[in-house]
Amino acid sequence: MVPLLVVLLFALLLFGAGFALKGLWWIAIIVLVLWLLGFVVRPAGSGGRRGRWYRW
Repeated sequence: MVPLLVVLLFALLLFGAGFALKGLWWIAIIVLVLWLLGFVVRPAGSGGRRGRWYRW
């Protein structure tokens, strides 16, 4: 009985990790798209030069 519970718990853990990792992949893709869009639509800086869209 204990090995069956361990296997079921392990399967549940792997299912949860897979769902979380899939969600993290979607978040990473969205952040990458926003980051790339930032280079395309960045505002013009002083002197007509294209400035940075971030503040670091």
